[in-house]
Amino acid sequence: MKKRIYRATHVKELNVERLCGELADGCVVVGVDVAKEDMVAGLMDGRVQVVATVKWRHPEQSQLFMEVLEAVQRSGRQVEVAMEPSGTYGDALRVAVLERGIPVYRVSPKRCHDAAEVYDGVPSQHDAKSAAIIAKLHLDRASEPWPVKSEGERTLAAALRVLQVYEGQFQENRNRLEAILARHWPELGAILDLGSATLLELLKTYGGAGAVVADEAGARELMQRVGRGFLKTEKVEEVVRSARTSFGMGQLEEERRLVMEIAGEARRNQQKSQKAKKRVEQLTPESESAARMTAVVGKVTAAVLMAALGDPGGYDNATAYLKSAGLNLKEKSSGKQKGGLHITKRGPGVARQFLYLAVLRLLQTDRVIRAWYAKKVARQGGKLKSKAVVAIMRKLVLALWYVARGSRFDSAKLFDVSRLNLDLAAEVALAPIDPEEEVAA
Repeated sequence: MKKRIYRATHVKELNVERLCGELADGCVVVGVDVAKEDMVAGLMDGRVQVVATVKWRHPEQSQLFMEVLEAVQRSGRQVEVAMEPSGTYGDALRVAVLERGIPVYRVSPKRCHDAAEVYDGVPSQHDAKSAAIIAKLHLDRASEPWPVKSEGERTLAAALRVLQVYEGQFQENRNRLEAILARHWPELGAILDLGSATLLELLKTYGGAGAVVADEAGARELMQRVGRGFLKTEKVEEVVRSARTSFGMGQLEEERRLVMEIAGEARRNQQKSQKAKKRVEQLTPESESAARMTAVVGKVTAAVLMAALGDPGGYDNATAYLKSAGLNLKEKSSGKQKGGLHITKRGPGVARQFLYLAVLRLLQTDRVIRAWYAKKVARQGGKLKSKAVVAIMRKLVLALWYVARGSRFDSAKLFDVSRLNLDLAAEVALAPIDPEEEVAA
């Protein structure tokens, strides 16, 4: 293999006229290694060789690089730009390129990483080499068009990001509460769900078991008011009894204040998250796909899936939709050593999060899904329950692709029901989920 030499010329020092003279006729691919400030591009022509590697400082010198691309265009060559999706750092450059009528393509970072040693026999990666690999992968047709999203898509994506912010903060504070309660009031989490409004308001107001015992009447009134008619009196009394007899460590005043602060912030995050969900619902375009998915997974989850993954109708097949959610499987095995199967998790995490919650609800409402889940968990000795849920998530995503195209959702088609010992004649149709009943993630 011929030794490859990587030398980058600064955009200010580049002789554009000489560059155009060295390029072969036809298409010129510009592979861009995106960074926050130090950008590098490799210009590769039809001979599959890098004619020039250019570096510049973004954003102050990006206009100079645009002038280089325009000069190559004026020389009669067709210019195509290929980039990695490196967060938001390359978005401004991508828009500037598209505004000049130059198509932009997206290349997977994983493919670039895997191609490093294949490209020149050395596993190392650096900016100039990465730019060359990106250009080569595009020439090998291992890329896809990367247009700018429409205003509607951008608006919906921004609303989804707001939801993710509050959901993430809520989960972090919920986990903090779980750890602290294990020390000071371990019984409470077994009585009330850690994410319930009643528990959060109780801890926000009292902070611990000792304060509840000191004001039992006030604590009862608070729980009944927040829980409304959904919280049974027996459960309220159970909380009060657990406060009296808790095995937990006594709290110092500052420790109680800590719990009150965390619970208050978790409750605020929860309320903000609920508003963000409604905003995502409002901004989700009305379509037959969304309406059909709503009947299966609920309005919020359908809206999140539409925002995070797009319309299922835009995917060629169900497997492509599954892959976009990061629910396709990967395996690492060699010889007699067999590795387990795991989901890739390469899609938006928020999509998997809401799909997980949708499956938990279906386990309560769908007899076929519940029977399959129970049998799988029993087969694994009562362990790996989360893996059984993920397995149903995978089946559900595939089903949603067909549902979005007009097929009726039938859970019996997802499993081999002959092994579940179910009387399908007595099986009732899956009732649509009321979006008002969807709980906070």
